[in-house]
Amino acid sequence: MTTWSGPAVVLAVLVAAVLHASWNAVVKATGDKVGIFVRSSLVGVASCAVALWFVDTPAPASWLWLGLSALIHVAYNLGLLAAYRLGDFNQTYPLARGVGPVVVALVAASALDEPLALMPALGVLIIAAAIGVLGLTPWRRVKANRPAVLAAVFTGLTIASYTLVDGVGVRRSESTAGYSLWLVGLECAATVVTAATLRRQTTSPILRVPPRAWGVAATVGLLSTMAYGLVLWAQTRGALAAVAALRESSVVVAALIGLLAFKEPLGRTRILASVAVAVGVALLALPTA
Repeated sequence: MTTWSGPAVVLAVLVAAVLHASWNAVVKATGDKVGIFVRSSLVGVASCAVALWFVDTPAPASWLWLGLSALIHVAYNLGLLAAYRLGDFNQTYPLARGVGPVVVALVAASALDEPLALMPALGVLIIAAAIGVLGLTPWRRVKANRPAVLAAVFTGLTIASYTLVDGVGVRRSESTAGYSLWLVGLECAATVVTAATLRRQTTSPILRVPPRAWGVAATVGLLSTMAYGLVLWAQTRGALAAVAALRESSVVVAALIGLLAFKEPLGRTRILASVAVAVGVALLALPTA
């Protein structure tokens, strides 16, 4: 279960990466970011309440990990909101995504007995380094907006945390679909409560919006659920460090979205870093003995 092999795993994580970059771009483009998180969470709670009837309940051995992951995901959402409020999409997104693979690789190898073979390990390092370049160039933007960098790094640490927690939890759940839906439902419910508490006002202004806003919220919820569901499935069949690194190929998609949709700069260094991510992905996709 902890070996890294199989084109299906690679394809699933790459699709998840595209979905993840896409829903993050939708959130970045939305003026009321708290509102879209609350609305998508409300849609998520309602959808999970129905869908849970059609999947197996996760095994009790996974419940502690499930609850812990839901809390970490709320912290992740808060960090993400702060990063997008303070900085550019194609700077904060790569930084947030780049921290995770290195932390996951170190913890998985030392604490979970999941060392990677040479080529996948090299792929993890290349992807992490390239993502760091994407997030830390040009340096003048980093120095000029340190709060955004700090928010992105905090978000990256939460990504590493929930990746490790879910990697253990989903393997103990005996039901990937059940674990995924329970996680989404718990996270959505906790997000609504947290957002309402921080906002300190009624939810009426958030709810009284045009139908299009609810459609956007439902799209964000659907894309994020599909993306992480694919990742959880991959974590039952591949090494956590490799899945985490491959998932971060989404930064290439994010860089293109930042250029085309948000008119954010994409110089030669960032293009080369994006190519390096692709090389790292290729190394991860190589079969190992």
